Formats: sequence, structure tokens, C-alpha cells
Amino acid sequence: MVASSTLFHNDVVITTRLITMYSMCDSPLDSRLVFDGLEKKNLFQWNAMVSGYSRNKLYEEALRAFIELVLQTDFKPDNFTFPCVIKACGGILDVRLGQGVHGMTAKLGLLGDVFVCNALIAFYGKCGLVDEAVKVFDFMSEKNLVSWNSMICVFAENGFAQEGLRLFSEMIKCEKSFVPDVASLVTILPVCAGEGNLEMGMVFHGLAVKLGLNQELMVKNALLDMYSKCGCLSHAKGLFDKDNNKNVVSWNTMIGGFATQGDARGTFYLLRKMQVEGREKTNEVTILNVLPVCLERSELLCLKELHAYSIRHGFHYDQLVANAFIAAYAKCGSLCSSQLMFNGMETKTVSSWNALIGGYAQNGAPRKALEFYLQMINSGINPDRFSLGSLLLACSHMKSLRFGKEIHGYLIRIGLETDPFIVISLLSLYIRCGKSASARVLFEEMENKSLVSWNALIAGYSQIGLPDEALVLFRQMLSDGIQPDEISINSVFRACSQLSALRLGKEAHCYALKAYLAEDIFVGCSIIDMYAKSGCIEQARRVFEKSRNKDVALWNAIIVGYGLHGYGKEALGLFEKMLAFGMKPDGFTFVGILMACCHSGLVEEGLKYFNDMQNFHGITPKLEHYACIVDMLGRAGRLDESLRLVNEMPDEPDAGIWSSLLSSCKTFNALDIGTKVAEKLFELEPNKAENYVLLSNLFAASGKWDDVRRVRQKMKEIGLQKDAGRSWIELGGKVHSFMAGNTSFTGSKQMQNMWRRLEEKIRKIGYKPNTNSALHELAEDEKIEVLRGHSEKQAICVGLLRTSKGETLRINKNLRICVDCHNAAKLISKVVEREIVIRDNKRFHHFRNGCCSCGDYW
Repeated sequence: MVASSTLFHNDVVITTRLITMYSMCDSPLDSRLVFDGLEKKNLFQWNAMVSGYSRNKLYEEALRAFIELVLQTDFKPDNFTFPCVIKACGGILDVRLGQGVHGMTAKLGLLGDVFVCNALIAFYGKCGLVDEAVKVFDFMSEKNLVSWNSMICVFAENGFAQEGLRLFSEMIKCEKSFVPDVASLVTILPVCAGEGNLEMGMVFHGLAVKLGLNQELMVKNALLDMYSKCGCLSHAKGLFDKDNNKNVVSWNTMIGGFATQGDARGTFYLLRKMQVEGREKTNEVTILNVLPVCLERSELLCLKELHAYSIRHGFHYDQLVANAFIAAYAKCGSLCSSQLMFNGMETKTVSSWNALIGGYAQNGAPRKALEFYLQMINSGINPDRFSLGSLLLACSHMKSLRFGKEIHGYLIRIGLETDPFIVISLLSLYIRCGKSASARVLFEEMENKSLVSWNALIAGYSQIGLPDEALVLFRQMLSDGIQPDEISINSVFRACSQLSALRLGKEAHCYALKAYLAEDIFVGCSIIDMYAKSGCIEQARRVFEKSRNKDVALWNAIIVGYGLHGYGKEALGLFEKMLAFGMKPDGFTFVGILMACCHSGLVEEGLKYFNDMQNFHGITPKLEHYACIVDMLGRAGRLDESLRLVNEMPDEPDAGIWSSLLSSCKTFNALDIGTKVAEKLFELEPNKAENYVLLSNLFAASGKWDDVRRVRQKMKEIGLQKDAGRSWIELGGKVHSFMAGNTSFTGSKQMQNMWRRLEEKIRKIGYKPNTNSALHELAEDEKIEVLRGHSEKQAICVGLLRTSKGETLRINKNLRICVDCHNAAKLISKVVEREIVIRDNKRFHHFRNGCCSCGDYW
């Protein structure tokens, strides 16, 4: 109607509003048709056109229109033009162009305009130039609420959380005392979410209620996000359930919260509920929020359902969604589905290749990851930092140091060797390949050590059996002012468990409580594990009982703890209690149960639970379950049954199972079965000293000294050396180690006298050296001298000398405790009236008043 009317066609107000109307209706092409049809154009219409393009994110068109305005007309851009142009510069992240426009505003005297300055603040923030944004903000003679919100947003989006919170406080306290609006709260709440600062988030929630903004949809969604990311999912769920005014963002936020917590059941329940209610339709973001919860093979069926749903609604055409499905299938163990998804993509970007390569690298197929990397290169796509990071991960899993070094050299040539993500991957590579010194050099050369880099090295040290170095590095991290997170604390607890460094473990526990990390499920499991492996099963139980959120992982941790200590009946009682609470046991639960039965001699109970696991709980036994049963039957002397199970089990037995069976053969002098088992063991691990030692001990126990010499000669020929017995004890925060054979007790007369006094006392109540434990071809008195030099006896002496009367001694040993040391420790506990806890490489022994918790069954 307007186009056909001569009267309206050239009306400035109507045509300007038409241009604006079309752009607001997502039709900038129609805006342009109206604009191009004008005989005469004024600045308002030019501004409307530039604004329309900018509003529709057509930033290059907006800039072209601006250039036309400047070059082809006599109009001077004003304070309505420049905000849109500056926004367009931020949209394409063109810093130089934006700075040029900034210069134009200065020349035209527009830097005093609040709208122009607000746009400049947002532009510099988007480009990561926080200092420039601060300069503009500080230069402003007049600021409005948008100015403050924009500057807070700049801090928030660029990782300056504390500065953002400080500025929010200043805004409220400043002379004009601005009242926060919806934008203010929607900007500041994600800062609290990102920092995990629940306390501050709740303060802002209270402020929203006070200002009457808590019912605003955007604020409600920001609150849902904050509570979810701060670990208060129940609080977020409460707000969500009470809200009758939800949009797709509300649903996506809540679904994402459950997915982040790893709650697959809750995530898919919400997704189905969203579909049933039908008010809001799912979108690509919904699918992307659900996919991270698909991490296990058990979620594969749900993943396939989600994939089918995505295909029906056309979401799979979205690149991000397709790439996420590739990664999810890999994580759920279906690498073939991951590859099929990839093959079905019409356009494969570097991100698509990265999803596939990363999936194979992270899920047990590193060589396949390498093959696809080479295919990507051959297809003409250049790798990015993520491709190379996945490639380094593949090298780590293959322990291919040579190829890893080649990639390191390539990274140096292309200037990526200092990229934080790449450095972390390189640290992992060198650690896994046993080059901890190279990893440390790389770490020390980093200019800005992030928390992730500290965590990578600390965790690496723990994983490769260097707990001392892990704890030293953790202390250095604290002294450098770096605040640990869940990963750091978990690594420290792991190191403390390996060393039984109880004192430092307790310090780390206190820190976790102060930093509100102890309620994290994984941290909680690590704390329980640390106390259990440090010999404090009672303290582990107290931590468990105080935990508010007891999920399956927490129950598993405490059950395994009791199993390690040989408290089988207590472990079984916990399992029944777990079932009564409605918890569903998993494969790890039954590993703990079977281990508990194994260490407690509860053979019939163990066999019953093994059957129940399959028949009532629908869990298919894995190699680790069979290993427990084989060990349990072997320890009970039922060697024929144990061997029959090994031969009949569906999976190929590994070296651990054969080693366990050989150890049982040695205990019961089963020479015939033992020699056959040894043959199988040597086929799998021909170069492991421990296997030859087991066979040698079997022959020695049967008095077959010629065979003993033959086995030991074989060890010499292939360059193997028996691990010396080693024990260690933590005293005053320092770990003291002792080696077997050090009969002088490091030259200390005090220690020699201590053992003489102890031996004299325990001989009076029945101690007689068990020389069968000295598996050497020696005279009886020489064997007794060898037994006196066993490392756990040295540790006991040092512990008694350096601790207070009545204090529990906690000792670790790298090998299985021998019968003689076991007998001696029982009697020593009686004569010194102390508890002595010894953790050998199989289990814990609690010696009290002349008895051991194992009931002499180990």
C-alpha cells in the first residue's frame, strides 16, 4: 500500500519505520528494497538501514552501508549511527577497523555520548581488550545503567570474575546509586556460576527477590544456571518445578544441569517430560546439552534413541550436533557407530575430524586415531591444536615416545609449543612414556602455569608411582598461591594413599572441607579411599556416614575399603544396607564384595554373590570378577576348582589371574599345578621378575633347591632382579623407608637394642622364628639372621622409638608379609600394648593384643 501511494512513498517517517519494521521482523532484504526505492534519503533512513543489518548480525553489510554513507553522501554519522557500526566491528572481531571508528567518533566530538561509549566498551570487551574497555569506561563523564552493565559484562566474559563482582558493588554504592535491572542480574549471575560461588549467587538471588525481578524469565533462567553449576541441582530443580512460565532456555538449562552432574536418568527423564508437556519444542541446544551424559556403554541405547529423534527433527544436519554424536558414540564404546556417523556427513570440517580422531584416541584405539589423522591430512584439511592434542594423546596411550617427539618438533616449527592446551598434552605424553624429568623441564619452562598444568603433572606423578614428587609439587602449588580444585585434591589423596601419608591426607581433607570440595562425589570417594588405604577404616566410615549425597560410587568406595581390611561381614552388611536404600549396584560394587569375601575366607558367600550378580542384578562378569573368584578359591586351597574356572571362563585369563593362582600353589605346596600355571604365566609375561620369584619360592618351599638355582640363573641371563622387600612408615609428616637385609638398622644402636628387647619379650610368650619364611639355602642360624632384617621389623622398631605410648603404628610393605613377620607382629602388639597396622601388597593386617584381623587367613 505504501509503495503504491505517492503520498506515503516519500514520507520520511513512514519509510524509516518501514525499514525498521522489516529488519525487526528478520527481513533485512525487504528493508533494503524499501531503502533502495527511496528517491531521497536522509540520515535517519541510513541509520535505520545500518541498524537493521547490525540487528540481524549482517555485520559486513552494515559496514558496507556505513562506508556508502560516508563516501557517497554529505551526511555526518551521528550518535545513532556509530553504536550500530561499532557493534558490527565487534561482530567480525576487527580490532583495527573498530579502533578506526573509535578515532572517527573522537574527531566528531561524540566521545561524550553515553550510547557511543557503551558500544565501544562492548566492542573492546568482545575483542578481549579489557584495558581499552576500562579506559573508555573511566573516561566517561556520564554513565547510565547500561554503561555499568556493559563493563561488568566485559569483566565476566573475559575471566575477570572478581573485578566484575567488585564493579557491581561499586555500581550500587556510587553517587547515583543505580538500581540493578534484569540485564544486571543476568550478567552477574553467570559470574557466580563460573566461579562456583554459591554464597554470592544466593546473595544475588535475594537481591532479585527484593527488587521484584525474580519472576522475570531471563533472571529465573540465570538462577537455574547458577544453582546447577554451583552443585545445588536440587535447589535448581525446586525453582524449575515451581515455575509455570518456562521457555526452551529453561528446559535446556535444567537438562544441562543434570547432564553436567552425570545423572543420565534425570537428564533423559527431563527430556521426555519436555516432549510430553509439548509447550516448548526441543532444539539443537537441547540435544547438545543431553549428549555429554552419554559416557558409558549402558547409555548406548538411549544415545541411539536420541540420534533417531534428531534425525526425525533434522537436528543431525547441524555441524555441532553431528560432531557431538561422533564423540558420544565413541565414549559409549561404539566406535563403529561413531565412524558411520562421520561417514554420513556431507561436509567434514576440521572439528568433525577432531571428534572422530579424539574419540578413537580417548577410547582405546590410538592406532586408528593415527590412521584417521593421516587421512585428514591427505584430504587437504590442516590440523588445529585439538587435532594435534588428540594425536599426542594417542602417542601417550601407545607409549610411542619417538613419534611423540616428532610431533613436539613439528609443534615447535609452527609455533604451537607454548599453547596451554598443547603443553598439557605434551606433559601427559612424557609422563606416560616414563620421562618424568622431561615433563618437569617442560612444566618449569611454562611462563604462565595454569591450574590445569599443575593438575596434569601432579596427577601424572601419582599415576606412574611417584607419590613423593606429587606431594612436593602440591606443596609448591600452594606456596605459589594456586588454589587447588577437585582434580588437584583427588591426585593428592591418591598420592597419600600410595604412601599411607596419613598426616598430609588429613591436611588435604581439612582443605577440601574449607574449600567446599568435600561434598563433590569424586572427592568424597577419594577421601574414603585415602583413609581406608592409610589403615583408618573407622575414619573412612565416619566420612561416609557424614556424606549427604551417597551415590553408588560412595557406597563402592566404603565397601572396597572394608574388603581391603578383610572385614568381609561388615562389607556384606553395607551391601545389604545399600540395597535397602534402593541403590542399584554396578560391576565395581561386586568387585568390592568379592574382594571382601576373598580376604575374609567367606568362600560360599562369595560364590553366592557371584551368582546373584548375574542372575538377579543382570551384570555380566568381567575379568576382574573372575580374578576375585580365582583368588578366593585358591586362598581356600580349592586349587582344582580355581584352575577349572580359569579354563572355563569366557574371557582369556590375564597374567594377574595366573599370578594369583601360582601364589596359592606356593601357599599349599601344589608343585604339579604350580609348574603348569607358571608356564601359562611366562607365556604372557616372560620378562617380569615377580613371576620368576613366585616360581622360585614354590620350589624353595618344596625343598627343590636345584630348581630354585635354575630359575634364579634364568633371571640373571635375561637381566631380571628380584624386588627387595621394602617397608615405610610416616612419622611427623615424613616418610621413612627400610630395605630388607639391612640388619644393622641403618647403624643405630638404639634400633638394634629395641629389636633385642622385643625379641626377648615375644620369645617368652611363644615366639619362635619361622625359618620356612627364609627361602634361602642357608643354615638355621643364618636364616634367623635374615628374618631379623625383614623391612617391616625395622619399621616397627623405628615406629616404637619415635611415637608416644599407645599410638597406633601404620606401616606399608611392597610385598606380601611373611609368616614369621606376621607371627612376630601379633606378639609385639601384645607386649607393647599397641595396635600395629601393616598394609602389604594384598590387604591390611590389624594386629591387636596378640591377634590379627585376618584371622591368620591371608
